[in-house]
Amino acid sequence: MEPSGIEAPEGNVPDTGTSGIVNAVFTGWASGIRDHRPEEVASLFTEDALFQGLDRSHGIGRPAVIAYYDKQPAGLQADFRILKHRRLSVDVVVAYADVDFSFLDGRVIPVHLTVVLQRSGGSWLISHYHVSKIQ
Repeated sequence: MEPSGIEAPEGNVPDTGTSGIVNAVFTGWASGIRDHRPEEVASLFTEDALFQGLDRSHGIGRPAVIAYYDKQPAGLQADFRILKHRRLSVDVVVAYADVDFSFLDGRVIPVHLTVVLQRSGGSWLISHYHVSKIQ
């Protein structure tokens, strides 16, 4: 099954388009979390994505992403601020953001998030995801 992802513009995208790509992927990710739709979140990842959330161990692929977000409580929100992004090649972008995960009880967990986005077919997908909690 072809992932939904974020559609890639045709041809070589100038670096000015990188911001739009990153914002679209992060927005889709945050929306899936807010609506508690783990499958929707996972559709933004490659089949073999390396995923490191706040659990002790990492996961590989969409099933790991689904399992991670499925166990998160309803009402979780991810408010992000993209701090830096860089095009590594025509088909690869790296992005760094601060994210506040907010819970209905008022708790907030601030993290740094680094993702590597990869153009796959006609979509931009997350191939590497790593969060680190801000102490």
